[in-house]
Amino acid sequence: MAGMRIAVTGSTGLIGSALVDSLLADGHQVVRLVRQRSRTGPRPDGTVGVGWNPSLMQIDAAGLEGVEAVVHLAGAGVAERRWSDAYRREIRDSRVLGTETLAAALARLAEPPRVLVSASAIGYYGQTGDRPIDEGDPAGDDFLAEVCVEWEAAARPAEAAGIRVVHPRTGLVLDAAGGAGARLLPLFRLGLGGRLGGGGQYWSLISLADEVAALRFLIDHPVSGPVNLTGPEPVTNRELTAELSRQLGRPAAFAVPEWALRTVLGDMAVEVVGSHRVRPRALLDAGFAFRDPDVSAIVAAALGER
Repeated sequence: MAGMRIAVTGSTGLIGSALVDSLLADGHQVVRLVRQRSRTGPRPDGTVGVGWNPSLMQIDAAGLEGVEAVVHLAGAGVAERRWSDAYRREIRDSRVLGTETLAAALARLAEPPRVLVSASAIGYYGQTGDRPIDEGDPAGDDFLAEVCVEWEAAARPAEAAGIRVVHPRTGLVLDAAGGAGARLLPLFRLGLGGRLGGGGQYWSLISLADEVAALRFLIDHPVSGPVNLTGPEPVTNRELTAELSRQLGRPAAFAVPEWALRTVLGDMAVEVVGSHRVRPRALLDAGFAFRDPDVSAIVAAALGER
């Protein structure tokens, strides 16, 4: 759909930045929800800033009038630092309070948007080993699974107001510009890469281009509920390591044992050594076509070769 007015939270992150660029390139008007008062109003990049403070559950709802779709991506980075009790609260509150604030504001609008694409993550399923998982599987019982359950539930006021709500459960977005890719790829370029832990754990990858395309697909197509945003074929950490080594032409002889990862990362290590073998059944059933469907294409895209 051309010429839509679309609001985006988390618009300065890896995914949000790429999404905003894609929307602007296709002639859509983008409303950024921003915390800094100095960045509200028209911006040099052609977007419009609308103020909010999710930690205080405050939002300029008037600035959302006329918005036809909302993509909600904001939340504290899971891998930004060790999970102290305080940071666990920040991870949870930044997602749940932000979603509650946004969903309630949208529900009160005179003309609510048609769709709210409200982010979630494959952490919803907990650690699943080598068992294939899709949207029909239940939630896990670890910290991130509990956060994801609350995160998704926080959008219910929007759904009750008749807004179509979609929860994209995103996997590992592999890209050199940010996230895990920004940490892994430089090591592999230097020949210092290698498997993490035992290497047999499944990582459900997706390229940044497919992540953005999938979010836009969810805006435009009548899909609702949870939708896994991962590539069609999860791979093990060992397989990803081998592919990075092959495409870069660099050895990947190093290996970081699980005990060392747990020592350095604390509880956060579960996201590195844990296993998520997640498949995007709902996305494929809806007719989405991946540009980068396998690990070779995803790595090539991350390295800027696609």
